Amino acid sequence: MDELQMHRIGIIMRPEPGNEMEVEGVLNPAAIRGPDGDLYLFPRLVAKGNYSRIGIAKVIFDEKGEPVGIKRLGIVLEPEAEYEKRPEGGGCEDPRITYFEPIQQYIMTYTAFSSKGPRVALAISKDLLHWERLGLADFADYKLITFNDVYNKDACIFPRSMTSPHGDTSMVMLHRPLFPGTTPEDIMCDPQDRRIRDHHECIWISYSDLMLNGTKAEHLQEFESNSPLALPEAAWEKIKIGAGTPPVMSQHGWLMVYHGVHQTLPVNNEPHHLVYSAGLMILDKDHPDKIRYRSTSPVLKPELLEERVGIVQSVVFPTGIDRRDDLGTPNRFDIYYGMADNCIGVARLDIPDNITLF
Repeated sequence: MDELQMHRIGIIMRPEPGNEMEVEGVLNPAAIRGPDGDLYLFPRLVAKGNYSRIGIAKVIFDEKGEPVGIKRLGIVLEPEAEYEKRPEGGGCEDPRITYFEPIQQYIMTYTAFSSKGPRVALAISKDLLHWERLGLADFADYKLITFNDVYNKDACIFPRSMTSPHGDTSMVMLHRPLFPGTTPEDIMCDPQDRRIRDHHECIWISYSDLMLNGTKAEHLQEFESNSPLALPEAAWEKIKIGAGTPPVMSQHGWLMVYHGVHQTLPVNNEPHHLVYSAGLMILDKDHPDKIRYRSTSPVLKPELLEERVGIVQSVVFPTGIDRRDDLGTPNRFDIYYGMADNCIGVARLDIPDNITLF
């Protein structure tokens, strides 16, 4: 299983020449099937000054069912709420979208970038075109950690409700808090053999109590039972890991493609830099806080020129996933990912029947 690799299909979206809204890149899209069965991407569109909007585009397939391009359809979110704006601009960034079955609506998690820094925000929609903001995620405190004061991003929702550690029927979210002093840039200054501390550089799992809140949308952003899910382990993810694609059910459990960060060693007097790669994680189908499988090596790493050179060098950043039920191949997953923070690629991931689970 560790030899499993994604197979690149191609570059699906590049910045549109002359489009001021995309002058600093198109990247990190959500991917979701709409009510019409078509696949839609929700790319982050970056204008001058790192001003980010969330667009919508329809994916175009060839006669064999391979994704080959997109048709731009407009903008669905741009910085308007106070928690999305800052004096020099603002940001609605890096969306993930899930169809949440209990309320029969789509839920978008995205990074709202204000003067207070990045925070997780949520919005809901019935048709993918019109979105209602729910506000920032509101986290209960964890031990001595006041979560609402911590930078947070890379959030995604499971498509169905599950039972929390307290026995409540809940909506479940993965996210990546960034505690002070633990950004990749901070960690690059530390020794190579630095100890990974609990609660840092990792993916967290949190629960929103549906029994308490019902299915009223205004309460879905309230989360409790916060706890770390996974810490960095392998060399390719030593600095930090974060949630990538929203979890999708596979025959082995909840499948998620996540990102890991490591730093290169200086070569020929050139400074070291960060490298973002992708790995695979499978969570238990009934207990998502239990990891059943995890990559020991990347399933995708920066190799193409477009992945190595761009707005930020050496980045593959998975955020969108499409299980190819439409082709009758439920073990095939198309992964949409950001390439060096400048364009969007798509790669194919085939999951074998036999996997050794933990």
